[in-house]
Amino acid sequence: MSDRFAVLPQYIYPKQALTTFAGWVAGQKRGALTTWIVRRFVAKYDVNMAEALESDISRYASFNEFFTRALRPEARPLADAPLVCPVDGTISQFGPIAGDQIFQAKGHQYSTTALVGGDAQLAAQFRDGSFATLYLSPRDYHRIHMPCDGRLLRMIHVPGELFSVNPVTARGVPGLFARNERVVCASTATHGPFVLVLVGATIVGSMATVWHGVVNPPRTGQPREWHYGDQQVTLLQGEEMGRFLLGSTVVMLFPKPALAFNPEWAPGRSIRLGEVMALATTPAQPGSVA
Repeated sequence: MSDRFAVLPQYIYPKQALTTFAGWVAGQKRGALTTWIVRRFVAKYDVNMAEALESDISRYASFNEFFTRALRPEARPLADAPLVCPVDGTISQFGPIAGDQIFQAKGHQYSTTALVGGDAQLAAQFRDGSFATLYLSPRDYHRIHMPCDGRLLRMIHVPGELFSVNPVTARGVPGLFARNERVVCASTATHGPFVLVLVGATIVGSMATVWHGVVNPPRTGQPREWHYGDQQVTLLQGEEMGRFLLGSTVVMLFPKPALAFNPEWAPGRSIRLGEVMALATTPAQPGSVA
């Protein structure tokens, strides 16, 4: 079966309604029933609870509390590198941005402008730069951390579709990551501007950041934007910056010249928070803004 044929049902079924319902269910506190659901999930996806700060499944009041569980501080040591991996997951794609085009999968590309919600000025900073697309499966740890020290300048909530973001869908739905709902976080660092995008998906009840809290819902159908240039929203490398309530994908953009990515990285490879993502960056040029 071709990937495009396999994803056809996603164009038909009520993704928004399913997502709203899943978010409601995941937030319910149902005692023994919640514990049973979490226990079944842990068994099905082989979740390593020994790494969790709270390893006792019965202590989680809701599925969302379990799904966004914290890890023990020593579970993910940070590598000594300019950029570290911000999540546990799997590498979807990474590499150079061709002009303004990001490689999604064979036969599919999308523009940096579309990804960031149509802001051509913001997107232009990443022309011929680098990108990394990282997929978080249901079994993964679902908090997102900073790849480097950074100062937040803007956050944009872009409404959109709620397709699944698994590998089959990435190969079958054109422009997937620029079509789905997303939260665009634009920051600046010593190497220049960078963007970290939290991409929503089917049954992803919400996305949250540490400086704002839950960003969605509400889902108003219109872009929403927050500016932080007059504030000092600064996060250090490895600090938590956000989380998914149910799993999804992170896309990062960096300016040129192209990053020297970890030579061990390859599409389909499993990754862990804190490992080396890039071996070198270039200091920011005067006037660079996010």
